[in-house]
Amino acid sequence: MSSEGVFVEGAPDDNHPEVRQLTRSQRRVLGVLVEKAFTTPDYYPLTLKALTSGCNQKSNRDPISNYTEDAVAETCDALREMGLIAVVHTESGRTERYRHYMRKRFTFSEPQLAIITELLLRGRQQLGELRSRASRMVPIQNMEQLRSELGGLLEQGFIQASGQLERRGVEVDHTFYLPNEGRELAAMPEEAAPATTAPAPATQPATQPATQPAAAPTPPAAAATAPLPPDVSERLASIERLCEELRREKLSMAEEIETINTRLEELASSVDDLRRDLGA
Repeated sequence: MSSEGVFVEGAPDDNHPEVRQLTRSQRRVLGVLVEKAFTTPDYYPLTLKALTSGCNQKSNRDPISNYTEDAVAETCDALREMGLIAVVHTESGRTERYRHYMRKRFTFSEPQLAIITELLLRGRQQLGELRSRASRMVPIQNMEQLRSELGGLLEQGFIQASGQLERRGVEVDHTFYLPNEGRELAAMPEEAAPATTAPAPATQPATQPATQPAAAPTPPAAAATAPLPPDVSERLASIERLCEELRREKLSMAEEIETINTRLEELASSVDDLRRDLGA
């Protein structure tokens, strides 16, 4: 397929089977391509050098990897055969570039694509973390929207959850793992029901010494769940808001650093291409 001097090699067609499993390197390469398409569109599609650097970057990746360009190129070949990515050849015929075809192979909404991408890059996460990180790519306004998008992915079987999405502390993860990886999320334990205290006997047992001191009375259950004073609640809410702002600032700084690194890599690649063209 060509347009304005650009040829795309390996574009998907209807003959490619459904994809439900990916190796670790395939998940990383595919996640990087989608992430960079969202966050650094001016430098997308990616050269092999930029793609390798994106796979090995220290921020927004878990686990940290150290792939070689040869290993990334081999992974790209496998993803091309699956119809998930393609090679873009420009009219100049210089460096090959890679692009993804996730939108053609899956029916994800844009927020769902960002969510899947974040899970491919970092694995299991709690909902608050996932929303902050996926919002780097596509705005997710609130937790209600996140749960709605996750619900659609859950129904299609592309994610798994450790419990009901409305529960506090629930974790979610993608389901593209290989069978031998064993990454199923364990269900969260159900909240324990309040224990009932057995009624005290009406009379003291005859074998108990008369001088034995009486047991201390059990404090009422209401005392353990007494509401916090208003000033303490306000302070906690203020601290939570501050922590959320700091997390967002950290994510924003990490994104800026990624953008700078990508631009430097692209500049270095362009210089290398220019040297080859000039015979230097």
